[in-house]
Amino acid sequence: MSDQTLLLKNADVLCTMAGPDGCENNAKEEIKNGGLFARNGIIETVAESNSLPQTADTIIDMKGHVVIPGMVNTHHHLFQNLTRAVPAAQNSELFGWLKTLYPIWSNIGPEHVYWSTALGLAELALSGCTTSSDHLYIYPNGAKLDDSLSAAADIGVRFHGTRGSMS
Repeated sequence: MSDQTLLLKNADVLCTMAGPDGCENNAKEEIKNGGLFARNGIIETVAESNSLPQTADTIIDMKGHVVIPGMVNTHHHLFQNLTRAVPAAQNSELFGWLKTLYPIWSNIGPEHVYWSTALGLAELALSGCTTSSDHLYIYPNGAKLDDSLSAAADIGVRFHGTRGSMS
């Protein structure tokens, strides 16, 4: 397998969220005319564009854009995407909401977990999230955490499945 390289160049500003000496200070480094070079999905260099390698398999000119690190979502219940528009549950207090939705969730199976996870992670990715956690706390009808892990792998975001409080 040959290396796959990516060059993002000429960003109006590339923000690293760390100072020039790493995370030792609170200053946020903003690199004007910034870019990055990545190999096989791993960022190797972040610098001014003229300091980066000038060839890559994929080159994207970021002129007119700002580049920021990906967002991290630390708490989600992705299976709940399937029931977010149930009228009887909307605007309910917590226990009314749960009483409405638990009977529906009791019918969830592996495909539901997969597709609700894929949907939620795709929406997160479109808004700049590159890493997510999920608290899957129901496992009816053969649903497993592996269903979520498969969806995350297919969407391509970093993913950390966690035990929910009711599992």
